[in-house]
Order: sequence, then C-alpha cells, then structure tokens
Amino acid sequence: MKVVTHRWLFACLGILVVVLFLADLIFGSVSIPLRQLLDVLANQEADTAYKEILLNYRLPKALTAVLVGSALSVSGLLMQSLFRNPLAGPDVLGVNAGAGLGVALITLLASGAGGFFMGMGSWGLVVAAIIGAAAVLLLVMLVAVKVPDLVSLLIIGLMFGYVGGALTSVFQHLSNPDTLIVFITWTFGSLSAVSWSMMPALVLVVFLGMVISFALVKRLNVLLIGESYAKALGVSVTHTRYLILLATALMAGGVTAFAGPVTFIGVTVPHIARGLFKSWDHRLVMPASVLVGAGLMLVCDMVTQLPGLGGNTLPINSVTALFGAPIIIWILVRRS
Repeated sequence: MKVVTHRWLFACLGILVVVLFLADLIFGSVSIPLRQLLDVLANQEADTAYKEILLNYRLPKALTAVLVGSALSVSGLLMQSLFRNPLAGPDVLGVNAGAGLGVALITLLASGAGGFFMGMGSWGLVVAAIIGAAAVLLLVMLVAVKVPDLVSLLIIGLMFGYVGGALTSVFQHLSNPDTLIVFITWTFGSLSAVSWSMMPALVLVVFLGMVISFALVKRLNVLLIGESYAKALGVSVTHTRYLILLATALMAGGVTAFAGPVTFIGVTVPHIARGLFKSWDHRLVMPASVLVGAGLMLVCDMVTQLPGLGGNTLPINSVTALFGAPIIIWILVRRS
C-alpha cells in the first residue's frame, strides 16, 4: 500500500512541477496566451513578440529555476544527513558565503587570480564559486571531527559564513564602482541572469552533483543509523564525506555562481519532502526534494514578477526568505 501511495505522490509532484513550469512561462509582466505558448514550444507559427519573450527570457529563466531549486534542495539534504542537523544547509553553514567569496574574487579583482578566472568566462565564475564553497565545507568538516556537538557546529558554520562575508566586504571596498555595482546586483539573487550560452555550464555542474548524490543514497541511509554501524557494514565514512563535499560544492557553488546566494531553499525543502512521504529513506526523500525544490523555486519566480510591480522584478532572495523562514520557525517550534 505504501508503494502505491509513494508512486501517486511522485506522480502528483511531477505533474505539479510541469504545471508550475508552464505557468511560469505564461504569467509575468506580460501574460502570454496558452495557445501562443504551445505554438512556440511546438515550433509552429506564433506571434513574434511572444516568441521573443518566451525563447530568450522566460524559458531559460524557468529552466534555471528548476535547476537551482533542485540543486539547492539536494545540497541541503546531503548536509543535513552528513551533520545530522535539521538546520544544516548551504546558506546556514557558510557554503553560499564561500561561493560568494569566490565570485567576489573574480568580479571585484581585475588582476592576479581574478584576471585568470575572468579569462575563462562563465566557466571561471563556476570554478571560483565551487572552490570557495568546497573550501568552507572542508573547514566545517574538519571542525566537525573535533566538535561533536551539533549546535556548536552550526554556530561555527555561521562564523565561517561571517568571515567569508567580511572578506567579501573588504574586496568590495577595494574595488572600483563599476564592478561593485555588478557584484551588489548579483548578491540580490536572480534567475534571469542565465542566458542560453551559460546554460550548459549550469546543467553540467548540477548533473554531476546529482549523479554523485543519487549514487550515495544507500550509504546515506546507513549513516542515519550511525557511523559505527556504517563502518561495521563496510561503508567508508571518510570517502562518503568527501563525496558529499564534492556534490554539495558542485551544486551549491555552481548555482550560487549564476543565480546569486539563494537562501532557505536548501534548509526548507528536505523537511517538506520528509513530511510528504513520512520517511527519512533517501530513496524517497532525495527524488522528492528534487521535485519539491523545483516546484517551490518556480512559485518563487512567479512571485518575483507579480503584476503591480511596474515591470520591476523582486530579488529572488526576498521571496525565498518569505517562504522559507516561516517553515523553519514552525520546525523549531514543533521540535521544542
């Protein structure tokens, strides 16, 4: 019976994501008729203006929302499983700050390492963000060996994030006004910054991170019972940790490079997925997190472009915080 229920849940989530994806293409400052949307997607005769809006703006933005939501959700799930902490996530443990520091290095510094990465184009942005994210996560993991207390570890992760933010502020102070404006705009978070030319880089890092993550499903389930039990079953805990680090750095770092430091999705979505399936089994929770994360990010994207904003778009960070913060508060109240 449970298997049938789970299949229905996955089917409903999949259909919901498709509906939200189409809705994200239709609604915005300019509403596009469904018929025109279907004509464009089927490569048939369609209004030129609608075709331009859909193909060059809304379609890449909606795809970015799916990739960002999925990647951050799975990253959050990996970190919560690794640290056995329900509040762990890329933004909480300083991973986003590390990725932001990497981006700051190449956007705010025109010489040295910054110049080298800038010469690589969008790939340079991704590589720098992944290195920054991996560096912070590695530091947190090293501290975790000495600090078993989960609350203390969470605070230490926040401190690493503050240090990364402080260094980023120093680079901002030393940069010229033109590059500073570009970087500050990036910090607001945006799904519309990814063009078709950048899409292959984003797809690749998310795909690699997902492949590693799903390959770790069985190990993650064993780790839920305890590290001693995992070692007794022949699971290499150290190897698993480094694979989790790699997957998280790829997804959180790559996503942050393109969309900015998007918050709360990584912390919130795994809890929603567990609640829907009433299970901690990663075979269920991980694919559920992919679907829930994609759907939630599509909803947030639609909210950023609600009518009445005068054609302006809200920062995605503001919207994800409005959705995510109440859920985290509810989780904490319920646990207490």
